[in-house]
Amino acid sequence: LAAVQPFLSGSASKTINLPESATVEDVERIYREAWKLGCKCVSIYRDGCKASQPYETAHSSREALTAPVARQRLPDVREAMTHHFSVGGHDGYVTVGLYPDGRPGEIFFRVTKEGSTVNGLMDALGISMSMALQHGVPLKDLVRKLAHMRFEPAGATNNPDVRFARSIPDYVARWLALRFLTPSERRSIGLETTEEAHGTANAPSAPVTTSVAVSYKGKPLEAFSAEGPVDRSEDAPLCPICGGIMIRSGTCYACTQCGATSGCS
Repeated sequence: LAAVQPFLSGSASKTINLPESATVEDVERIYREAWKLGCKCVSIYRDGCKASQPYETAHSSREALTAPVARQRLPDVREAMTHHFSVGGHDGYVTVGLYPDGRPGEIFFRVTKEGSTVNGLMDALGISMSMALQHGVPLKDLVRKLAHMRFEPAGATNNPDVRFARSIPDYVARWLALRFLTPSERRSIGLETTEEAHGTANAPSAPVTTSVAVSYKGKPLEAFSAEGPVDRSEDAPLCPICGGIMIRSGTCYACTQCGATSGCS
């Protein structure tokens, strides 16, 4: 303010905010310093002088946003489950530690030999996932980020519900979703069991058949059976690679999941 004041015909104002602990001597010293610098218009506001302070609300909001999230540690003695998997011929184990209510709270991996690069990376992933779960990150969000990651090792698995995995994190995310998420949560992120994907979980036991008589120009035609719309994929085979339903492509079948064909290109 003192730097620009000599170039102004009038005056520029400045409000100086002081803490609630400011004294009369502090106010006197501020006004004397402003006079020495040539400032013509200076005002002072001391914190707590008014009943309402708009800037205080924003200050409280910032404090609320930066409040640390408490870590929910697992008890010293906890239940856990270990799952063996095989992805593209690479065997591994995933161990999930559980809270007393059954929620996953920690994840450990053991892949290939101790000290290998893949095993070290999976250890780092397990630590990251464990810290995220213990700090309140929903498992569904972790699964959404890890599923469909594509890198080696990848390939067929020994799990009938996850026939093909694009990577080890992809397999682990799908297995966690099938083991701990509800069907609605799995549908929201596009991960379902084989029965859910094929629509056999809640399929009717038998189709409803209705006989309808049709006439044309006064001449009755033969009755026909209406069983609803024709499903062109009802006779489609399962993909030998990922287990998904293949669709007809000309005289052959192609898989929309992994791109495999039934012998045609």
